[in-house]
Amino acid sequence: MSSSPEAAAITVDGVEHRYGAVAAVGPVSLSVPAGAFLVLVGASGCGKSTLLRLIAGFEQPTTGTVRIDGKVPEPGRGAGLVFQQPRLLPWKTVGGNVELALRYAGVPREERAKRVPKLLDRVGLHDVAERRVWQISGGQQQRVAIARALAVPNPLLLLDEPFAALDALTRERLQEDLRQVTAETGRTCVFVTHSVDEAVFLGSRVIVLTSRPGRVALDQDIDLPRTGIEPDELRGLPSYAALRATIGHAVRDAAV
Repeated sequence: MSSSPEAAAITVDGVEHRYGAVAAVGPVSLSVPAGAFLVLVGASGCGKSTLLRLIAGFEQPTTGTVRIDGKVPEPGRGAGLVFQQPRLLPWKTVGGNVELALRYAGVPREERAKRVPKLLDRVGLHDVAERRVWQISGGQQQRVAIARALAVPNPLLLLDEPFAALDALTRERLQEDLRQVTAETGRTCVFVTHSVDEAVFLGSRVIVLTSRPGRVALDQDIDLPRTGIEPDELRGLPSYAALRATIGHAVRDAAV
């Protein structure tokens, strides 16, 4: 199911990671082609977030290699990042948080002024640019975090359970927004979740990890339309239900 390393935006080759005597991940090898939406799913403590941090360059593998477009990942530079908590600057406005990301990316002031409204509009926040972070809801704050990640001019987006703390309705809306935005931009995404339904809805490919140390228990392509279909229609497809059942069984079996 994996593409060749030459065509991959991300290549993980024989990676193992340990925290002292504790084996957290591996061995894991996978190749993620440009434009894919890879979802990592599994039980708590299986190494999903550790593998994401290795891809982001925040940690180095004990053995094996991680490459982004053939290069060693650099922390904070090779990808847009979205975490479970938005991690916004509360003293800045919504627009100011996005503008700051553009400034760090080296975008000129005049261009930043043009791009901030477009980025906020893309995540449905065109009318709150002047509000402070504390004046908007948790779901809106997470939209700002996504807009800020999209502001960084690179083709990779890494998301570590970004919707886990949100209510069910807000979570579903943001899933739909993220699915649409990533389909439009063509960015390569790696997304960590505990939710099988979220994995099937968002992913073009889902990897189920075993209990610690996390290894690949299932590598499943998600052959569902990514554009031209309403979310409720997608969730109602028999193939959607079948994929959800397959992945759900694999998650339960892998957790044993």
